[in-house]
Amino acid sequence: HEVRGLVMSSGEVGGNAGLRPAEAQRGASFLGLQGLRVHDFPDTELETVSNDMVRAIEAAIREFEPDVIFTHSAHDQHQDHYAVHQATLRAARAHHSILCFESPSVTRDFDPSVFVDIDGYVDVKVEAVLSHRDQAGKPYMTPGRVRGMAAFRGAQAKNTNAEAFEPVRLLGSAIGDL
Repeated sequence: HEVRGLVMSSGEVGGNAGLRPAEAQRGASFLGLQGLRVHDFPDTELETVSNDMVRAIEAAIREFEPDVIFTHSAHDQHQDHYAVHQATLRAARAHHSILCFESPSVTRDFDPSVFVDIDGYVDVKVEAVLSHRDQAGKPYMTPGRVRGMAAFRGAQAKNTNAEAFEPVRLLGSAIGDL
Protein backbone atom coordinates (compact mmCIF):
# COMPACT_ATOMS: atom_id res chain seq x y z
CA HIS A 1 0.00 0.00 0.00
CA GLU A 2 1.13 3.54 -0.64
CA VAL A 3 0.76 5.53 2.56
CA ARG A 4 1.01 9.26 3.15
CA GLY A 5 0.57 11.17 6.37
CA LEU A 6 -0.42 14.56 7.73
CA VAL A 7 0.73 16.00 11.05
CA MET A 8 -1.17 19.12 12.03
CA SER A 9 1.31 20.82 14.39
CA SER A 10 4.97 20.82 15.25
CA GLY A 11 4.13 19.95 18.86
CA GLU A 12 5.60 23.01 20.49
CA VAL A 13 3.51 22.66 23.66
CA GLY A 14 3.91 18.91 24.16
CA GLY A 15 7.57 18.75 23.21
CA ASN A 16 10.39 20.38 21.31
CA ALA A 17 9.06 21.95 18.09
CA GLY A 18 12.61 22.00 16.75
CA LEU A 19 12.88 18.21 17.03
CA ARG A 20 9.41 16.76 16.58
CA PRO A 21 8.86 17.47 12.85
CA ALA A 22 12.20 15.84 11.96
CA GLU A 23 11.37 12.89 14.22
CA ALA A 24 8.04 12.53 12.46
CA GLN A 25 9.80 12.59 9.08
CA ARG A 26 12.31 9.95 10.22
CA GLY A 27 9.52 7.80 11.63
CA ALA A 28 7.54 8.11 8.39
CA SER A 29 10.59 7.18 6.36
CA PHE A 30 11.32 4.21 8.64
CA LEU A 31 7.75 2.97 8.14
CA GLY A 32 7.93 3.45 4.39
CA LEU A 33 5.48 6.32 3.97
CA GLN A 34 5.69 7.86 0.53
CA GLY A 35 5.11 11.29 1.98
CA LEU A 36 4.53 13.18 5.22
CA ARG A 37 3.42 16.78 5.52
CA VAL A 38 3.89 18.55 8.85
CA HIS A 39 1.67 21.60 9.22
CA ASP A 40 2.33 24.40 11.65
CA PHE A 41 -1.12 24.82 13.16
CA PRO A 42 -1.10 25.83 16.88
CA ASP A 43 -0.37 22.91 19.20
CA THR A 44 -3.12 22.30 21.80
CA GLU A 45 -5.37 24.83 20.02
CA LEU A 46 -6.26 23.04 16.79
CA GLU A 47 -9.98 23.62 17.38
CA THR A 48 -9.32 27.31 16.70
CA VAL A 49 -8.18 26.57 13.14
CA SER A 50 -10.66 23.87 12.18
CA ASN A 51 -11.55 25.43 8.81
CA ASP A 52 -7.87 25.71 7.90
CA MET A 53 -7.33 22.07 8.83
CA VAL A 54 -10.34 21.02 6.75
CA ARG A 55 -8.86 22.82 3.74
CA ALA A 56 -5.45 21.18 4.31
CA ILE A 57 -7.02 17.72 4.60
CA GLU A 58 -9.23 18.30 1.55
CA ALA A 59 -6.16 19.29 -0.46
CA ALA A 60 -4.34 16.12 0.62
CA ILE A 61 -7.36 13.99 -0.31
CA ARG A 62 -7.60 15.63 -3.75
CA GLU A 63 -3.87 15.18 -4.37
CA PHE A 64 -3.56 11.59 -3.13
CA GLU A 65 -7.04 10.12 -3.71
CA PRO A 66 -6.67 7.57 -0.90
CA ASP A 67 -8.58 4.30 -0.77
CA VAL A 68 -8.86 4.55 3.02
CA ILE A 69 -8.51 7.53 5.32
CA PHE A 70 -7.23 6.96 8.88
CA THR A 71 -7.83 9.48 11.64
CA HIS A 72 -8.12 9.80 15.40
CA SER A 73 -11.17 8.43 17.19
CA ALA A 74 -14.10 10.54 18.33
CA HIS A 75 -13.36 8.91 21.69
CA ASP A 76 -9.95 10.55 22.02
CA GLN A 77 -9.76 12.88 25.01
CA HIS A 78 -6.78 14.87 23.70
CA GLN A 79 -8.23 18.13 22.43
CA ASP A 80 -6.07 18.24 19.29
CA HIS A 81 -6.76 14.62 18.40
CA TYR A 82 -10.49 15.27 18.68
CA ALA A 83 -10.18 18.46 16.59
CA VAL A 84 -8.32 16.51 13.87
CA HIS A 85 -11.01 13.82 13.96
CA GLN A 86 -13.74 16.42 13.42
CA ALA A 87 -11.81 18.19 10.65
CA THR A 88 -11.13 14.88 8.90
CA LEU A 89 -14.81 13.92 8.93
CA ARG A 90 -15.71 17.29 7.42
CA ALA A 91 -12.95 17.12 4.81
CA ALA A 92 -13.74 13.50 3.91
CA ARG A 93 -17.51 13.92 4.00
CA ALA A 94 -17.83 12.36 0.53
CA HIS A 95 -15.23 9.61 1.05
CA HIS A 96 -16.34 5.99 1.30
CA SER A 97 -13.81 4.59 3.80
CA ILE A 98 -12.72 6.21 7.06
CA LEU A 99 -11.17 4.26 9.92
CA CYS A 100 -10.41 5.72 13.35
CA PHE A 101 -7.29 4.44 15.05
CA GLU A 102 -6.50 3.97 18.70
CA SER A 103 -4.11 6.39 20.35
CA PRO A 104 -2.92 6.34 23.97
CA SER A 105 -5.47 9.04 24.84
CA VAL A 106 -8.64 7.24 23.76
CA THR A 107 -11.26 6.73 26.43
CA ARG A 108 -12.91 3.49 27.45
CA ASP A 109 -15.59 4.30 24.87
CA PHE A 110 -13.22 3.36 22.02
CA ASP A 111 -15.13 0.46 20.49
CA PRO A 112 -13.27 -1.16 17.59
CA SER A 113 -14.88 -3.58 15.18
CA VAL A 114 -12.16 -3.70 12.52
CA PHE A 115 -8.93 -5.51 13.34
CA VAL A 116 -5.77 -5.87 11.26
CA ASP A 117 -3.25 -8.64 11.86
CA ILE A 118 0.13 -7.11 12.79
CA ASP A 119 1.91 -10.30 13.90
CA GLY A 120 4.91 -9.62 11.67
CA TYR A 121 5.07 -5.89 12.47
CA VAL A 122 5.04 -5.46 16.24
CA ASP A 123 8.82 -4.99 16.43
CA VAL A 124 8.62 -2.47 13.59
CA LYS A 125 5.94 -0.56 15.50
CA VAL A 126 8.08 -0.60 18.64
CA GLU A 127 11.06 0.81 16.73
CA ALA A 128 8.89 3.48 15.11
CA VAL A 129 7.59 4.59 18.51
CA LEU A 130 11.11 4.63 19.96
CA SER A 131 12.27 6.89 17.13
CA HIS A 132 10.29 9.74 18.71
CA ARG A 133 12.94 10.52 21.28
CA ASP A 134 11.35 13.84 22.22
CA GLN A 135 8.42 11.84 23.61
CA ALA A 136 10.62 9.32 25.48
CA GLY A 137 9.72 8.90 29.11
CA LYS A 138 5.99 9.13 28.53
CA PRO A 139 4.43 5.92 29.84
CA TYR A 140 2.65 5.14 26.58
CA MET A 141 5.87 5.38 24.55
CA THR A 142 7.39 2.15 25.84
CA PRO A 143 7.97 -1.17 24.07
CA GLY A 144 5.98 -2.95 26.77
CA ARG A 145 2.92 -0.74 26.21
CA VAL A 146 3.07 -1.16 22.43
CA ARG A 147 3.43 -4.93 22.68
CA GLY A 148 0.76 -5.17 25.37
CA MET A 149 -1.79 -3.24 23.34
CA ALA A 150 -1.04 -5.30 20.22
CA ALA A 151 -1.53 -8.50 22.22
CA PHE A 152 -4.74 -7.22 23.85
CA ARG A 153 -6.27 -6.24 20.50
CA GLY A 154 -4.99 -9.50 19.04
CA ALA A 155 -6.84 -11.45 21.70
CA GLN A 156 -10.03 -9.54 20.88
CA ALA A 157 -9.56 -10.45 17.22
CA LYS A 158 -8.76 -14.10 18.07
CA ASN A 159 -5.23 -13.60 16.79
CA THR A 160 -1.83 -13.02 18.36
CA ASN A 161 -1.37 -9.29 17.61
CA ALA A 162 -3.68 -6.76 16.00
CA GLU A 163 -4.39 -3.08 15.44
CA ALA A 164 -7.93 -1.99 16.21
CA PHE A 165 -10.06 0.55 14.35
CA GLU A 166 -13.49 2.09 14.64
CA PRO A 167 -15.07 2.41 11.21
CA VAL A 168 -16.90 5.61 10.34
CA ARG A 169 -17.60 4.07 6.94
CA LEU A 170 -15.84 1.20 5.26
CA LEU A 171 -16.29 0.00 1.71
CA GLY A 172 -14.95 -3.54 1.64
CA SER A 173 -13.44 -3.28 -1.83
CA ALA A 174 -11.44 -0.22 -0.73
CA ILE A 175 -9.40 -2.00 1.91
CA GLY A 176 -8.05 -4.96 -0.01
CA ASP A 177 -5.63 -6.89 2.15
CA LEU A 178 -4.77 -4.60 5.06
